[in-house]
Amino acid sequence: MTAPATTDTPPVEPPVTPAGDRRPAGRYGVLVLAAAIVVGLLLGYAGGLLTPTLTRPGDSSAEAGFARDMSTHHAQAVEMGLIAFDRGTDPEVRQIGGDIATGQQGEIGTMQTWLRSWGLDPTGSEPRMAWMPDGARVENGLMPGMATPEEMAKLRVAQGRELDVLFLQMMIKHHLGGIHMIQGILDAGSDDDVLKVAQIMKNTQQTDLTNLQNALKRLGG
Repeated sequence: MTAPATTDTPPVEPPVTPAGDRRPAGRYGVLVLAAAIVVGLLLGYAGGLLTPTLTRPGDSSAEAGFARDMSTHHAQAVEMGLIAFDRGTDPEVRQIGGDIATGQQGEIGTMQTWLRSWGLDPTGSEPRMAWMPDGARVENGLMPGMATPEEMAKLRVAQGRELDVLFLQMMIKHHLGGIHMIQGILDAGSDDDVLKVAQIMKNTQQTDLTNLQNALKRLGG
């Protein structure tokens, strides 16, 4: 007996994007990244909840200072990464920007969850950077490596190759300052989970630095 003919239409395959083209599809690409950042933030919160609370760092502890200050430090990197992802012209620059934005937003979620689980406010009574064991301090209102308001304003309006190079230069400086702060908590901290996450942050930023420096060299910056 012959099987009846089917009238099902074969599935339509989605268009294939060339392997070397990572440019976001206009605002759609930004929306996708925004969704990824939200997911990363939620995962960060979930990860932070796994931190034991038998011994909670106090308000003036190095752990609390690190969580507060690094959250602020990361927030600027997230904005810089989003700018590069949205308006960068070099595919690698856009990729690096998107990766930094999603990764550091997730880490912000982890650090903010630590503070809540320790019963501490997002801001404390200690001055910024007071927890740093090497005496590093805020200069002109900025923590190590952070961009000035003028630099951020320039990045927000930059276009084309200028934006790509400026982002790479600013993020290299930002990561160097961030690694300095991370080393501070590795030297002064005592909470095992905080130290574990801090070491992962340091490893990630060191890898980022290599990629940022190589991209800057390639672009002749």
